Amino acid sequence: MQPKLTGLEVLEMEVGTTIATLEEKQPGTPDANKDGTHKPAQNADPKAKDAKPAAERKRSRNLSEDRRFKLFSGTANRPLADEIARHIGVTVGEAKLQRFADGEVYFQLLENVRGVDVFVVQPTCYPVDQNLVELLIIIDALKRASAARITVVVPYYGYARQDRKDRPRVAISAKLIADLLTTAGANRALFVDLHAAQIQGFFNIPVDHLFASPVLVSYFRELNLPNLIVVSPDAGGVERARFFAQKMGAPLAIVDKRRTDINVAEVMHVVGDVHGKSCLIIDDIIDTAGTLVKTVDALYANGAATVHACASHAIFSGPAIERIAASRLEQVVVTNTVPLREAAQKTPKIKVLSIAGLLGAAIESIHMETSVSTLFS
Repeated sequence: MQPKLTGLEVLEMEVGTTIATLEEKQPGTPDANKDGTHKPAQNADPKAKDAKPAAERKRSRNLSEDRRFKLFSGTANRPLADEIARHIGVTVGEAKLQRFADGEVYFQLLENVRGVDVFVVQPTCYPVDQNLVELLIIIDALKRASAARITVVVPYYGYARQDRKDRPRVAISAKLIADLLTTAGANRALFVDLHAAQIQGFFNIPVDHLFASPVLVSYFRELNLPNLIVVSPDAGGVERARFFAQKMGAPLAIVDKRRTDINVAEVMHVVGDVHGKSCLIIDDIIDTAGTLVKTVDALYANGAATVHACASHAIFSGPAIERIAASRLEQVVVTNTVPLREAAQKTPKIKVLSIAGLLGAAIESIHMETSVSTLFS
């Protein structure tokens, strides 16, 4: 009759180990130092101390060599996406986007995105509803293709002007769009100059909010307007104008207006001394330019020497181009968050600055998981 083996002996026979390697080393065991500390393992990998976390190892500093990074674009502003891609040294991902006869969107990814950190560039500008649905379908396709993370890069956030109930029985569309993007599968969002900063709170995903002001400030510093004063066209834009004025080292004025209907504003009076000064109007959106030209008239009526204007988003709806061309504005400086209409491109008073470098730097920081706050200055 063979002797009965203990569980430890059976384990030793099956695995080929020793009791000593199965026990946790305690002070006084042969592999422990006299002071009770353990000796380092003799067969330890000398590179282990330099090992990086998996999330860091999989990301290359050179995005063109990083297989875990891809940039895609919708049709809303493809030139901006191409320019961003050039700034960060990549190409825009291949995809097929078509429309059925009734206008429905068909989208197919032509590249593998499984486990990839994906960024999608798509402003929700005119036609707003079409570009929004296109973005939602792209997000859904990426989610179903097992992308590791989907970041929507929305240079212009449509429906942002309806961010609260200012009248009975109205919708808060800014919140609705946030819910749609999140439900579609977006994991992170990157915006430029939201109409109201508190829109970030409508999202339950991380949001990075960039400002176009570094690009605009740089341009006007080089322009070096004499006796400059920065003007906010309404009370809601005071914070934006104050930040710009601080960067330019200039005083601040405010135009008080009363909006009587959608896209209709009546300028009341100017708060601040603009007599004999170079006025610079700061706004986030120029839509029909009705508010802008009335602000210009109010400033000249109060003795302004010259009036320039700048804005992040050049929507230029309806008669905006004609109003700007016929106004007393010296120049209107905008960014390329949305593509300009052909008429706007031919208007001498309109100057376009690119924010592709700013967005490219933000995308790199988000992918590398480094701070984006340095871009806010």
